[in-house]
Amino acid sequence: MFSIGEFSRITGLTIKTLRLYHEKEILAPHTVDSMTGYRYYSKRNVAKARVIKELRAMEFSLADIKILLDELTDEAEILEALEKQKQNLTEKIAGYTGVLAKLDAIITTEKEAQIMLSQTTYEVQEKYVGDQWIAGIRYKGKYSDCGKAFGIIARKMGRLLCGKPFNLYYDAEYKEADADIESCIPIRKPKEVEGISVRNLPGGKCISLIHKGPYDQLGRSYETIIAYVKQKGYTIKVPSREVYLKGPGMIFKGNPKNYLTEIQMMIEE
Repeated sequence: MFSIGEFSRITGLTIKTLRLYHEKEILAPHTVDSMTGYRYYSKRNVAKARVIKELRAMEFSLADIKILLDELTDEAEILEALEKQKQNLTEKIAGYTGVLAKLDAIITTEKEAQIMLSQTTYEVQEKYVGDQWIAGIRYKGKYSDCGKAFGIIARKMGRLLCGKPFNLYYDAEYKEADADIESCIPIRKPKEVEGISVRNLPGGKCISLIHKGPYDQLGRSYETIIAYVKQKGYTIKVPSREVYLKGPGMIFKGNPKNYLTEIQMMIEE
């Protein structure tokens, strides 16, 4: 017979774990001294303990282990239980893969935003933007309605998404409640989805300015960029774009003072 301490050393299971297994009726000692309450284990207990340890390493729950040890004596039943656990683990891995992808996206977004925030000034630039595949929803409503539209696109397009969300504005002026907006997210490749406009958005030359701060203060940046356009004598093409480089995310709301929005006005060449 082995004392609980000796048995712990032999099996690699802590005394706390052995007491738990006894309480759960998974691994009972060979005998328990009625006077002292000390537990004593046999060689047969050693073999059973090693089986339990292997099953725990395969992420079987204690409840499932008890069923395996107590009720499943037929090899076919045991094999079925192992197949079921394999399927459970496969589903977990798939779930973890999705979680890792979301974490990577959040980390990448935050790192990019931190780099942008480290810039001391934001100036008007002239640049070219390339063609890109997009998934969009066009509607008339308030500017704040875009969050709902982005959510629908994200759910329906899933892993095809590959860039920052943005709005296309088809109005030349500010509107209170009936703005003509298309909320879009870049995608890797086209895929037909009901209720979503999937197409290639042409690029071209644009005037760009990154706005740092809350959305209700975007007017100041629009003043700067429109003044620049007038000074240069450029002709603006509709729709204009707002690309949301950093804003309220799915997890962290963030500080509106640190939101980053790129205003892009396409110009005639």
